[in-house]
Amino acid sequence: MPSVLVVDDEDDLTWAVGHALRGDGLTVHLAYDGASALAIARRHTPDICVLDVNMPWMDGFQLCHALRAEPGMSRVPVLFITGRNTVEDRVRGLDEGGDDYLSKPFDLRELRARVRALLRRSQATPSVEPPMQLHVGALCLDLRTREVRVGSKTCQLTPAEFDLLNYLMQRPNQVFSSTFLLRQVWGYTPETAEVSLVRWHVMNLRAKIEENPSNPNYICTVARHGYILRNPQEEDAKL
Repeated sequence: MPSVLVVDDEDDLTWAVGHALRGDGLTVHLAYDGASALAIARRHTPDICVLDVNMPWMDGFQLCHALRAEPGMSRVPVLFITGRNTVEDRVRGLDEGGDDYLSKPFDLRELRARVRALLRRSQATPSVEPPMQLHVGALCLDLRTREVRVGSKTCQLTPAEFDLLNYLMQRPNQVFSSTFLLRQVWGYTPETAEVSLVRWHVMNLRAKIEENPSNPNYICTVARHGYILRNPQEEDAKL
């Protein structure tokens, strides 16, 4: 039975979220501060974490970093919940290692749907043995370490970034809409996520792999259609 760690300093909200997720058959661990959450994670290694951002002493971003450093926790999906709702806050949440971001107040049905989508993605197993590395131009994705290398630069990817780049690198020179990527890469249904989630993950990936993120060579935007992963070396060969 999958387990979830729910961390929020609001007792009533934590109880309500825990109650809703138990209704989906999950084992729920509740914590009300970062220190307690770390202790629970070390004992139980949850399959997914739902973290409030605004908490005293250790906020959700700091807790996410601490959890990612724990053995066996680097690939556990993290869903941030918070009262902050600006674009900058959402971008920071994803940049700090989160896989998804839900603003308060939220419908518990939406939270349950997003948790289910994250669990489906993290528990999916490939039908065939994948290669250990993917290469597109000078871009190399290591499927064991979940690191991406461009030339001499190596970066660690969050689970959501890894899934997106892995999907695109296996299908270079194909255009995918944001809605399609939400469904195929992360398992979201149309009513459970915003298409802007794709844009934020793309922006974070570009910051890691592109020499000039504002003028990308790899992950390019196709106006009114979506995104494409190009091979710059192939483009240069055509010239």
